[in-house]
Amino acid sequence: MSQSDAGVDLDKSLGYLLKEASSALRIAMEEVLRPLGMTVTHYSCLELLAQRPGLSNSELARGAFVTRQSMNVLLQALEREGHVTRPEEERVGKVLPARLTPSGRRNLEKATVAVRSVEVRMLAGMTEDEQSGAFRILRSMVRSLRDGDDVDGGGA
Repeated sequence: MSQSDAGVDLDKSLGYLLKEASSALRIAMEEVLRPLGMTVTHYSCLELLAQRPGLSNSELARGAFVTRQSMNVLLQALEREGHVTRPEEERVGKVLPARLTPSGRRNLEKATVAVRSVEVRMLAGMTEDEQSGAFRILRSMVRSLRDGDDVDGGGA
C-alpha cells in the first residue's frame, strides 16, 4: 500500500500539528483557569466583553467558537454570579448586549495573568523574529481558509 493510499501522513501534516498545538494550548489554559473556577470558554467570553462591550450572545458565541446555546447558558451563569449584566428587555429583536461588571473585570484580571503565563511558556523557545513569523504565517493560513470558497477553481 502506497503512502497516498494510507491517507494523511500525520508526521508531515501541518493541519494535524496545528490541531495538536491547539489541543495542548487548551489543556494548559484549562489547567491554569480551573483554580479560578473558569473554563477557556468562560475566560474567552469575559475577554471578548472587556475588549468589545455590548456584544450579543451570537457575537460572543462566534468569538469563543461555541454554539449560541452554549454561550447563552454561560451568560446566564455569569449573570447569576454577578460578572455580567444584560438588559432585561431586548432593544432590537432578541439582542441582549452583555457588559462586564466590576466583579467580572476583577475575575478577568486574574485569569488574564494565568493565560499570559501559558502563552509565555508556549513561546519560550522562539525568538521575537520567529514569533512574528509564526503570527504572520498563521494569519495567512486563516485568511486562506476563510477565503477558500473564492480560490477553489469555481464552477460546479
